[in-house]
Amino acid sequence: MALSINELKTGFTILIDGQVFLILETQHVKPGKGSAFVRTKLKNIKTGFVLDKTFRSEEVEEAYLEQRKLQYLYPSVNHYVFLDQESFEEVHVSQDALKEKIKFLKDNIEVVAYSYKDEILNVDLPNSIEVKIIETEPGIRGDTAKSGNKSAKIETGAIIQVPLFINIGDTIKIDTRTGEYTERTSSV
Repeated sequence: MALSINELKTGFTILIDGQVFLILETQHVKPGKGSAFVRTKLKNIKTGFVLDKTFRSEEVEEAYLEQRKLQYLYPSVNHYVFLDQESFEEVHVSQDALKEKIKFLKDNIEVVAYSYKDEILNVDLPNSIEVKIIETEPGIRGDTAKSGNKSAKIETGAIIQVPLFINIGDTIKIDTRTGEYTERTSSV
């Protein structure tokens, strides 16, 4: 469906040159001279690239994204296998759609996938996950959260920075958007 520039709003998804973009910001401008236009900040759903674009009087095609709740099952050769929570079918998601989120995939984690014309473009993980520390230097008694950081390997295989008091076997919470340690939920 075509949208006029007056209908463009934050949160809409539109199609530009065959690619799906999310509108992050809109600014409707009516100059004293000439016709009105809309300045937008757009984010490519597939690549994450952000760009500024001005629309004048042309119409824009709206893109309808489908949201699906998926549960992670296992990795395969070129993709990752998920279970659709409604149809209970296996869904194959490419590494391109997951990008850097691969390092936080845990068994049975539930995600939200966004697809356009049956192609999964992007996947959102929960904002935080709990993981177990499987490898790090031993913690030193008396260290506090503000005295520094060290590298630690978590059960998904990712290496993150944690406070010095974290030990092997501790369960911690990680912000999946930034990859940063947020808190320790249990210790050995």
